[in-house]
Amino acid sequence: MNKGAAAILAIGLVAGLSALGSLTGSALLEAKQWERSVVVKGLSEQEYLADQVIWPVQFIEAGNDLTALYASTARNSELVKQFLLQQGIDEASITIGLPEVTDKLAQRYGGNEDVTFRYSATQTVTVYTQNVPTVRLAMQHMSELLAKGVALSTESYQARTEFMFTRLNEVKPAMIEEATVNAREVAEKFANDSNSTLGKIKRANQGQFSISERDSQHPHIKIVRVVSTIEYTLVD
Repeated sequence: MNKGAAAILAIGLVAGLSALGSLTGSALLEAKQWERSVVVKGLSEQEYLADQVIWPVQFIEAGNDLTALYASTARNSELVKQFLLQQGIDEASITIGLPEVTDKLAQRYGGNEDVTFRYSATQTVTVYTQNVPTVRLAMQHMSELLAKGVALSTESYQARTEFMFTRLNEVKPAMIEEATVNAREVAEKFANDSNSTLGKIKRANQGQFSISERDSQHPHIKIVRVVSTIEYTLVD
């Protein structure tokens, strides 16, 4: 190899190494910038009315004659059903369950020999409907059943009314968008305070939706909530 060719080769190597060094430095700089980030949370919280309700109307009968007890239970079940129909509840939404009868003298443990009534029957008439306003109005007239001699059971857990919100998939997109916008506003404020520019989203976690009662007095009003976690890059 002559001296001219060697010189050209040397110049080429130097230029190549310089270019490689420049590219490497640029890549390192970009990687360093990518490492700078801020993690923020965005909240979306909305109130919605329940769109379905399960309302168990439960009552208790007691007596010593089992046949008479069944007849009394059936009679009061019909009274409850007619009351519900009069309140505007559709018949297809009403289900009369089988009575749960307890024989106190046949129980495993003794001590019940002096009971006044040997048998007791717990009966549940269940309303399952999307007509929540009608059910809530009917609840305000339950004293009419008491006046007719129906011994309503309101303390049992099985008699607890359950209000449900089933339209979560409908409201999800708008709530996720609101949470994302909220998160970006927080991230932009942080970037401005740190003399940086907010970059692209590095990673994001939508978060879990939760549905809860607004308060114990208004179980038909639901609070739907989601918290999204988003990580943004920061650029100088």
